[in-house]
Amino acid sequence: MTRVRTRGEKIRQFIVAHVEKHPNDIAKITAREFEISRQAVNKHLRRLVLENALDAKGVTRNLSYHLHPLEDWQQSYSFTPELAEDIVWRNDIAPRLGELPDNVVDIWRYGFTEMFNNAIDHSAGSVIQVNLRKTATTSELAIFDDGIGIFKKIQRALDLLDERHAVLELSKGKLTTDPANHTGEGIFFTSRMFDNFKILSGGIFFSHDFGHEEDWILEGSRAAAGTAVWMKISNHTARTTKKVFDQFTSDDDIGFSKTVVPVRLAQYGDDKLVSRSQAKRLLARVDRFRTVIFDFNLVESIGQAFADEIFRVFSKKHPEMSLLHSNANKEVEAMINRAHLNDGALGLEDL
Repeated sequence: MTRVRTRGEKIRQFIVAHVEKHPNDIAKITAREFEISRQAVNKHLRRLVLENALDAKGVTRNLSYHLHPLEDWQQSYSFTPELAEDIVWRNDIAPRLGELPDNVVDIWRYGFTEMFNNAIDHSAGSVIQVNLRKTATTSELAIFDDGIGIFKKIQRALDLLDERHAVLELSKGKLTTDPANHTGEGIFFTSRMFDNFKILSGGIFFSHDFGHEEDWILEGSRAAAGTAVWMKISNHTARTTKKVFDQFTSDDDIGFSKTVVPVRLAQYGDDKLVSRSQAKRLLARVDRFRTVIFDFNLVESIGQAFADEIFRVFSKKHPEMSLLHSNANKEVEAMINRAHLNDGALGLEDL
């Protein structure tokens, strides 16, 4: 009896651990993992539903399973002089997150207070809404404001081409429209601490997943008002704020000195990255860092002038900086190598 009970507990633990990624086929996945029938798995699923560990949605072939929320809460806050992120954190957010490991609480404290303060200081809106949801495995939080929109604010303040260009600058870090009161590090580091981090503002959707150097950006035809920020993390991650900060700190420096630049964000539609002007936009503000990694993921090709501007011209002007690259295909790698070979010599178009 003990062996049967122990095996049943392992099956149910597996279901709880994997149901978020497999809501529609968790029975199939579990049956394959434990070499048991779908009917046997369904008994465990029904038990977890009865125990309020899972919620079942739909019927028969459209049936899906989801973790039952331990906390599902939302609250709206009006912009007033008294509204402060630390008070909202202490009174409303921390108690509802409940018992979590100290390192996870530290990440939530950093991420929530940074994003909530950004809305207070920069959105020029009238209301902030916070949604919090916690399950047995993950916690997620969303912050919505009805203000100007973060990408539009950056675009106007820095006189950028458009909101997409604002995302490129945001991805580098050290970007702020209020340098007297902000370092410009909050969004960058918050996006790197959580398993999933997303911003929707205007017609732009920005996303970063932990473990991936690159950021994702989608453009929609419908513009969303204000700004929405989503953050999600495992309740049992071993990640710490210090580990994330250390990733972007050089060995001989305690400051924010390293960044990853997603090169493809400089590419519009079917345009090719061929010109010096495109390279100069990509290079804007990177001289604030000591180490810059240009991520060429999803970039099929680059032109000679584009590569030359970054890896020869800019590199020679900034010998104190380390310019690296990653995820370059053979064609891109060849252009970068050509720029390095021309170092000290005239490029073809300079003749």
